[in-house]
Amino acid sequence: MAFSLSSAAFSDALIILGAAGLVIPAFTRFRISPVIGFILVGALVGPNALGHLTDDMPWLYYVTISDPHAIEPFAEFGIILLLFSIGLELSFRRLWGMRRAVFGLGSSKLLLSAGIIGVGLWLFGELPGGALGLGLALALSSTALVLPMVGTTGAVGKRAFAILLLEDLALVPIIFILGALAPYGDSAGWDGLLRTLAMGFAVIAVMMIGGRFVLPRLFAQAARAKNPELFLSASLLVVILASIATTAAGLSPIVGALIAGLLIAETDYHAEVDLVTAPFKGLALGVFLITVGMSLDPAMILANWQEVALAVVAVVLVKAMITAILLRFWGAKRA
Repeated sequence: MAFSLSSAAFSDALIILGAAGLVIPAFTRFRISPVIGFILVGALVGPNALGHLTDDMPWLYYVTISDPHAIEPFAEFGIILLLFSIGLELSFRRLWGMRRAVFGLGSSKLLLSAGIIGVGLWLFGELPGGALGLGLALALSSTALVLPMVGTTGAVGKRAFAILLLEDLALVPIIFILGALAPYGDSAGWDGLLRTLAMGFAVIAVMMIGGRFVLPRLFAQAARAKNPELFLSASLLVVILASIATTAAGLSPIVGALIAGLLIAETDYHAEVDLVTAPFKGLALGVFLITVGMSLDPAMILANWQEVALAVVAVVLVKAMITAILLRFWGAKRA
């Protein structure tokens, strides 16, 4: 089948692949995280920047993303593969050893940040429900943005991963709580939360028990075939099925991806799985970062740059100060 440059999907794919080929080596050469480069590319080629000028300059069509919504599934897949690769680097023993940091440090940072930001918004005139919702939203951080920059092995990376993992797990109860507290929300919101948590725990238990028996045999069979494509297909099949299972239970798909990575990390084939999936993770994560950049509106930011700058600085300072205080307390408590 012949492809035409006039095809939106083909044109967007070329732009994404070209961006990955330019951004990663260029920013790595200057020791700058490629995360920043992908976001800048997305902001430049998105519909709110150069894409807004395609009617006046049709040639810009070939260097802009014409259908941002079409690449969103690939962007979500990038986050799933990121959490999957994190699971491959961990183990259940290490994760269990982090339980105090996850539920102690992580929950303290989330609740304190949400409370202070929410109170600040309420003092500036926001309604209590809106202040609570915005406070919780602004207290969260992006796993896909932070972990590629700090990693998961160093002193900073371990604490950052604990905080981010708690925030990812907290998404489900936050959504149900906000739905229950909404003026016209579902009155059965709390029942829905309990039902989702029960189904989620059941699905996770089945995955953990079944995975310990099925995965070693699956990857042993793929290894005996000595076919890299079969090994890659088995790896992607596991992470996709795990993500679908947790999504069906009402949890986030990244929870399933993380558990799939943890289960494979307990086998003898985790290094091979990490090797064959690494290129897909990097490209898909780059697509996600480009979509983040495309969501920015440079015109709106420039028109309200003072308010935007003040809000960004305030949120960053609040979260940084709370995290610094908690880390000092956490270090003293451990000592």
